Amino acid sequence: MKESRGTKTVFAITAGIVRPIMNLLIGRTWQDFNKLPEGGAIVCPNHVTEIDPLVVGHAIYSNKRYPRYLAKESLFKVPVLGFVLKKTGQVPVARTSAGASQSLLTARKVLDANGVIIIYPEGTLTRDPELWPMRGHTGAARLALQTGAPVIPMAHWGAQELFPRYAKGIRLFPRKHVKVLIGDPVDLDDLRGGPLTRTILNEATERIMRAIANDVSKLRGVPAPEILWDPSAHGQSTKGRNFESGGQPPEPKDK
Repeated sequence: MKESRGTKTVFAITAGIVRPIMNLLIGRTWQDFNKLPEGGAIVCPNHVTEIDPLVVGHAIYSNKRYPRYLAKESLFKVPVLGFVLKKTGQVPVARTSAGASQSLLTARKVLDANGVIIIYPEGTLTRDPELWPMRGHTGAARLALQTGAPVIPMAHWGAQELFPRYAKGIRLFPRKHVKVLIGDPVDLDDLRGGPLTRTILNEATERIMRAIANDVSKLRGVPAPEILWDPSAHGQSTKGRNFESGGQPPEPKDK
């Protein structure tokens, strides 16, 4: 993807501020980034803490690609942050159906220009008590099936020890270590070319989330759950911090 001088400059300035801080706070291991295609790709990470975008962006930028996210439209109105988001070509997502459709059209343009689009299929931080990936939304699957772009699962683990889910502060000591792994492209070939029915979208989304969970399992060294967590089945909201009665789930047992 050919980037403008302005875009490169803002990315460079932002990275020059953020990356040294991240390097100070965490040790890091990037694994299998050679699996990231040179052309357009949809990267789908797991979502365990509010600083995930910094970790994911750090990893992708360090491997010589420009990360672009589907980000909440409200963030583009925040002073300074909004300027950076606009100048680096991030994609605003509105909550209306029309706004969501426009976001996918913009994301498609990024893919057509061989760019990397980052989509969190879960849509929010996982509600799973052990922080495994939960059931996903169909946006990433829809974009993949509409464009033919490959879906690349990304797994990361360790950032939640620095900044636990919905925490009010970071845990600086001891210094934490984060691992980020690029997985194999999700096989969606048999689902392409036909109508995007709810059944097809759900099947594609299930494959994407299962691939992410399996790659998280490699980093954690324990098997992923056979059935992914479904917030609605546990009376949980998919919005906000107070997503269930009785407080937040306990921290995961394995570190």
